[in-house]
Amino acid sequence: MAKLTKRTVEAAPAGSRDTYLWDDAIKGFCVKVTPAGRRVYLLQYRVGGREARTRRFTIGAHGSPWTAEQARAEAERLAIMASRGEDPMLVEARRRSEAVSLEFAIYVDTFVERYLKANWKASWNDGKRVLEMHVVPFWKGHALPNMTRRDVSMVLDRLRDRPAMAKLTFATLRKLFRWAVERGDLAVSPMSDMTGPRPVAARDRVLSDEELAAVWEGADTLGFPFGPMTRLLIATGARREEAAALDWAELDIEARTWTLPGARAKNDVAHVIPLNDLAMSTL
Repeated sequence: MAKLTKRTVEAAPAGSRDTYLWDDAIKGFCVKVTPAGRRVYLLQYRVGGREARTRRFTIGAHGSPWTAEQARAEAERLAIMASRGEDPMLVEARRRSEAVSLEFAIYVDTFVERYLKANWKASWNDGKRVLEMHVVPFWKGHALPNMTRRDVSMVLDRLRDRPAMAKLTFATLRKLFRWAVERGDLAVSPMSDMTGPRPVAARDRVLSDEELAAVWEGADTLGFPFGPMTRLLIATGARREEAAALDWAELDIEARTWTLPGARAKNDVAHVIPLNDLAMSTL
């Protein structure tokens, strides 16, 4: 046994099979030298007393990034973990699993499929869009448990000149974190007790007849599908998402009606929209 240093590790000879050089300061800490001369730092430990099985945790190969000093510090951390009854190998396996399943971009996909589509029936696509446009680009590659209140604030700061979008982003993120806590994927939401953006002032501006006519004429320059969709919005008073997702099966041409199903209506209640001459010609 000897204190593992750069000199002692690199001086350890390679044999015909794996050999081990044990550190004299931290019990179970060693470097394994393979017949090929590769040197790997390990920690040998037990969790649960002498009757428990001995396990070996691979810290890493000597060199970049692991020096003898760095490996010793990591071995000490792992040894303390084992003394508390935590198995370093199980903790590492859980960390790797979470790095995949709880990676933010992947988790957003799960949240959209399992929560938004089932509960935000008419507006789930809005929630999906704000997450993909305003959050995922900045948090992609980071695990959900690592998100902090400061991370949330930085996302909202980028939307400070778009109050309606900031409010929707805040609401969607807050629901995502709450859902993660309910599922046990997160211990606590970084947005708990966090004050949301100020309410958006109600809009009292409407287009005049002259302006509406100008929009109608201008829509002709947009081409398909945005031109006709804009005109259909004017002719029916429907919401943007309702018109964008219109299915031909919802139309009764003879009766000149459009039956909007509850699953796509904002209030979740199906209703019939009369189709005037402008709407019919647009369709």
